Formats: sequence, C-alpha cells, structure tokens
Amino acid sequence: MHRSGFRSADLNAILAAARVTKGALYYHFDNKEALGYAVVDEVLASISREKWVWPLQNAKNPIDALVGIVQGTSCRREDLECGCSLNNLSQEMSPLNEGFRRRTAKLFKDWHDAIAVALRQGQKLGLVRSDVDAGETATFLIAAYEGFISLAKNSQDVRVLQAGQKSVLRLLESLRGRRGLTKGRRVKAG
Repeated sequence: MHRSGFRSADLNAILAAARVTKGALYYHFDNKEALGYAVVDEVLASISREKWVWPLQNAKNPIDALVGIVQGTSCRREDLECGCSLNNLSQEMSPLNEGFRRRTAKLFKDWHDAIAVALRQGQKLGLVRSDVDAGETATFLIAAYEGFISLAKNSQDVRVLQAGQKSVLRLLESLRGRRGLTKGRRVKAG
C-alpha cells in the first residue's frame, strides 16, 4: 500500500507480504477497505505516536524534541522513494472515501495537537517565544515537513530532503524563548 497506493495495491501482493491466506485475511477483515482502515487505525497511528506524540509528551524542551524528530527523518533510499505513508494515503483516499478521510484527519489532528500542546508548555517554561501562536505554528510545521517529504519523493533526490530539513530546523531555532537559548541547549540548525 505504501509503495503502490491503496487502490493499486494488489491483494495477492498483500497476502504474500503478510504471509497469510486469503481466507485468513477475510476472517479478520470484511473487505480491502476494512483492511485499509485497520492500517490507518493501527499501523499509521502507531508510527505517528512513536515518532511525534510520545517524544513531545515526554520532552523537557519541545524545541529540542522537534529538532531531534526532524533530524531523525530517514534518508534511506526506500523511504525517499515512497514518501510519507500518512500523507500518501490521505492524498489518495480522502477525496474518495469518507472513512479514510476521517481516519487520516484524526492522525493529522493528533499530530498537530501534540506539537501545539508541547509549544504551549514550552511557552509557560520560557523555552518557546511567547509571541508564537502554537496552533498556527503546529499547522505550518506539519505542512512544511510533509511538503519537503513530498518534494524529495518527487525529485528522488536526498539533497531536497536535506534542504527541507535545514529550513525546518532554522524555523524551529527561531521559536526558542530566552530560557531555550541558554548555553548547551541551543542546537545548531545546519
């Protein structure tokens, strides 16, 4: 599904990759759509929680956490080829299927809320500038991050990915409050 898209994903290829029979698949899922919903609800939700939500919930400094997440973005060839599975599925299926649209929208909202809550907490601690609108910034960060992932996928050029990362890192550094600028806390943005 990640490589081919949901609609183009061949059921036999899915069965082979999962090492299950068609009967076993249909025992658990009524149809391919139900399987796709489960992928969003379980697989993509888990990836999002592990990459974004939990690190931000447990962060002492949200800017440092966001910098670490962005710096940790994979530059592996297979990840560059396929792009972001959440964005791909959302782009493909949201206009066609309300169930997919609602599910992917929930994951984007959870991601947005994790960033916004972390930024607001950072503001209370003086780690994030007080003039930053946490909600708008969260929206922009997600759009910028997904945008550079999409551009890198389209170009198949790791330099595009690295340039996007550097730009997002510079933006993140600009959000630091006074307490976030103390020696040893500032992370160089490329």
